Amino acid sequence: MRLDAGAIGRGCPDSEIAAFRHLCGPELDHFRKATATAGSLTVACTHKAALFAEESAGRSDPIAFVNVREAAGWSSEGTQAGPKMAALLAAASVPTPQFQFVSLSSEGVILIYGRDEATIEAGRLLADHLDVTVMLKTPGDVTPPATDFPVVRGTIRNAKGHFGAFELSIDDYAPPRPSSRDRFIFETSRSGVTSRCDLLLDISGDAPLFPAHDLRDGYLRADPGDPAAMLRAVLKARDLVGSFDKPKYVDFSAELCAHSRSKLTGCHRCLDLCPTGAITPAGDHVSIDAEICAGCGQCAAACPTGAAAYALPPADTQLHRLRAMLLAYRDAGGVRPIVLIHDGQHGTPLIDALARHGDGLPANVLPFALNEITQVGLEAIVAAFAYGAANVRFLLRARPQHDVTGLYQTIATAVPIISGLGFAGPRITAIETDDPDVMGEALRAIEPVATVDRPATFKTVGKRRDLLQFALSELHRLAPAPTDVIALPEGAPLGAVSINVDGCTLCLSCVSACPTGALRDDPERPVLKFVESACVQCGLCQSTCPEKVITLKPQIDFRASRAPAQIIKEEEPALCVQCGKPFGVKSTIDRIAAKLEGRHWMYPAGDRRLDVLRMCADCRVVAMSEQQFDPFKGVPERAPPRTTEDYLRERENKD
Repeated sequence: MRLDAGAIGRGCPDSEIAAFRHLCGPELDHFRKATATAGSLTVACTHKAALFAEESAGRSDPIAFVNVREAAGWSSEGTQAGPKMAALLAAASVPTPQFQFVSLSSEGVILIYGRDEATIEAGRLLADHLDVTVMLKTPGDVTPPATDFPVVRGTIRNAKGHFGAFELSIDDYAPPRPSSRDRFIFETSRSGVTSRCDLLLDISGDAPLFPAHDLRDGYLRADPGDPAAMLRAVLKARDLVGSFDKPKYVDFSAELCAHSRSKLTGCHRCLDLCPTGAITPAGDHVSIDAEICAGCGQCAAACPTGAAAYALPPADTQLHRLRAMLLAYRDAGGVRPIVLIHDGQHGTPLIDALARHGDGLPANVLPFALNEITQVGLEAIVAAFAYGAANVRFLLRARPQHDVTGLYQTIATAVPIISGLGFAGPRITAIETDDPDVMGEALRAIEPVATVDRPATFKTVGKRRDLLQFALSELHRLAPAPTDVIALPEGAPLGAVSINVDGCTLCLSCVSACPTGALRDDPERPVLKFVESACVQCGLCQSTCPEKVITLKPQIDFRASRAPAQIIKEEEPALCVQCGKPFGVKSTIDRIAAKLEGRHWMYPAGDRRLDVLRMCADCRVVAMSEQQFDPFKGVPERAPPRTTEDYLRERENKD
């Protein structure tokens, strides 16, 4: 391939560039010399990353690896790929923060769940390595084997837990009788039995015991009609003994969560999207089980407050990589870049196959690899266009293994924003294919379109919500046709509230329920204020309002970030008739007094008792004490409750 060192130098101006033909072979000494120099180092090849990592063991400064061969050089447009190489190198040089790990341990206690002799055979293969128990569901004529591990009967009704800590609820449980001869004869069965194990091998052929079962560590499942699949599962189970570390994919801040207030549900986006069931309600917030979480990132992408934040990498680091890639591409002379967002398991092999057996990626397509494609939030899409992207494409499987609803919701929110700001055409779509040639054709079919005249250069850190607000303001500033207000689809994390002012009583229950402070009051006077830039459309105000006069209005108003708090409703305060202190809303107090005067036995028309309704809490207590206010005065005494003796006495008198 042709290496355009000039373009790379323009895109990475503060770097020292050295080109080699066989760095992992005869020229390896040059790499060893480079590792002896302090500072960051980027190797533009991933083919021999393991060798380079071994040779640089003990180096304190990081080494980044990036593939410019399959991603750029091996292409029918490889001679024009210099700016893309610069972009890939610039993105790879952005440091990634360290993330936490979750430790999981297994002592090798495994339950093998199946129906026939094949289940027992799997137990034999694992008996020398694990603590095996075989459970047969509705077994037929199964001959009792000569084994050291137990074989029992049972049906798993429910399963929960994770690798190293599974808990199973079992019905129809029964051990075999020792007198079983040519077939198993079981003791009397019982239900509701609880069993615990570290590993679970399911070869029953029934429906999976867990949602998104292939993402549940420690739960191995194979088709009993596929011997090869069963053998792979057995071999995998054999090695699952000891302690293992998995990334803690999501950092969660409970104080930012807008799930619930006062037992009323507000935001439930993450609960709807989690494929593994790792997220559960926990009072006013949710709880994310790090041991179960598989790292799809949909919760973090959808979380409107930033309570759930993805860690591989964090959202701000993701934006830093996008920024470095797109700005380097432009500085190196590239035009109309297309950002291709893909994952490593599906996207990378597809790109490699297209490079080796096809025309490769077009020179203006910049592959952007992530741990999971579903981790992309609205802020990344908006920032990509602000940094100069012409199009954004998401590379998905033809048949996604797991639900990608969250990603499509993010796209559905981004499309009206981008188009509403004057970016014409289908700028944001997904390519669903497992065929590299189809992927290549779809990318080459994208028509060239204009980008922003002068890309933004902002570099910010913080929570996802802050990143989104800043990216939106920058894109609005640079947009071809800036529009102040754009309507968004239902469920968008941005918007306003519509309040029927005539029906609002200024009870301010919505203010106490709002988790972000978008709805506010004033300690000096009865007033309801609204700050649109803080609204996350969680719906708690709508659920809490006793008058049901609040509705959500998903939209984006680019003026909101600079606008002061909007006064929704303001009324004259009610002043205490005794001390003059404001203590409520005058219209509400007048309405209550009008409803009670002369219509309730405690407040006869013209009676001075009515004045206590127009007093503050302190003066009301004093007035009731001075007036010897007795709320039960004049009320006839209630008859005593009737007892069994009363009924028996009446019966005797009748007799």
